[in-house]
Amino acid sequence: MTTKKLVLDRFVPYRLSVLSNLVSRAFALLYAERFDLAIPEWRVLAVLGTVKSLSAGEVCVRTAMDKVQVSRAVRSLMASGLIERNISAEDRRRSSLSLTKEGNAIYVEITPLAHSTEARLLETLTAEEKAQLDHLLSKLQSRAGVLSGPASSGLDSSPND
Repeated sequence: MTTKKLVLDRFVPYRLSVLSNLVSRAFALLYAERFDLAIPEWRVLAVLGTVKSLSAGEVCVRTAMDKVQVSRAVRSLMASGLIERNISAEDRRRSSLSLTKEGNAIYVEITPLAHSTEARLLETLTAEEKAQLDHLLSKLQSRAGVLSGPASSGLDSSPND
């Protein structure tokens, strides 16, 4: 039996990973120096800016980041006063994370910059290609969620970097 050679430059998972890293770096230029945020911190801030209140586990699912990354980002954001942890009155073992007033102000300031960067990234595509890309990414994300198991079911609602 002969094994088909893996050509990384044509291997879709590899290409998506490289693209994701490149795009994340481009977005990091927006918020790293100006807001002193690392990529995982921005992702947590972004998801809490759109959903308002989530447990750390829900943040993991929505961002596809592991628990250690989310935990470090949460600690940093809490130390900076950008997010807060609220303990459930019904069940003291449960807590949720939400943006503080300062965190929300940063989210509101970064959002137009993020939209602008996304527009510059996509300006190389026609309107039809943008629609097709959106459709294809949704299909791939859904399928990847199935392949990676039930813990990934919230990936379809993860934010843009």
